[in-house]
Amino acid sequence: MLEEWEDIHAEAKAHDGMLSTEINHAIGQEAVLIHHVFKNADSLINYFSNTATNHAEALGKVAKADIHLVKGMHIPDAVRDALVSKHVPASFGEHLFGFVRNDYQRPDTKKAIQVTAKWTCESEEDLDELTYWWQKVGADAFDLEKGLVRYEVYRVIGESALIIHETFEDSDELKFHLSKGTASIYKKELDRISAPENYFFRGPVSWTIRTYSKFLKLPATYSSQGSHFSQAGGNMTDGTF
Repeated sequence: MLEEWEDIHAEAKAHDGMLSTEINHAIGQEAVLIHHVFKNADSLINYFSNTATNHAEALGKVAKADIHLVKGMHIPDAVRDALVSKHVPASFGEHLFGFVRNDYQRPDTKKAIQVTAKWTCESEEDLDELTYWWQKVGADAFDLEKGLVRYEVYRVIGESALIIHETFEDSDELKFHLSKGTASIYKKELDRISAPENYFFRGPVSWTIRTYSKFLKLPATYSSQGSHFSQAGGNMTDGTF
């Protein structure tokens, strides 16, 4: 599987409109987390029509995709059709609100931790309330958690769910977020009306946090960065440099 993904990575770096791409090795699992940032919708569609399609048969013999979380300011129907036509599990999130500190500068990649999660409501009627509570998380975290440098909330198209993306400067900042910060403060309200389907951590998450996440019953996957590539100067999604 890793050999196949390395081949895909080599092609992805040269793909027109690929701003960044990386392979993250899951800890304690025979799995990888793949992260792509595309310049626009056409670049994503062309990637899945060419590179992804060309490797689908070989990759399918050794692995299967659990979920694709696709997020952006706006997700055109053509993007959704491109993934659905490949019969891959996917959720598509459009940006609702959030903040980015430090004028979009990319944090230290050797220390920073990226967290992406999907929260689904128990009932369709609870989506507005779930959105409200995640607004509260962001508003309070802006003042309380200075080490939370990126916070974004996306509404999932066609589902009663949200995708949450957070970037922490380091493991200590994530620990504070989970144990004393807004994740702890609003846990009861969030758990009352929703549940996390996925929690993906990219970066050097400490053993203490991994243990604490089990206590919180987060469906977590932890990963460390493998092969990676970014266009010179970075981008507004991962940060500029």
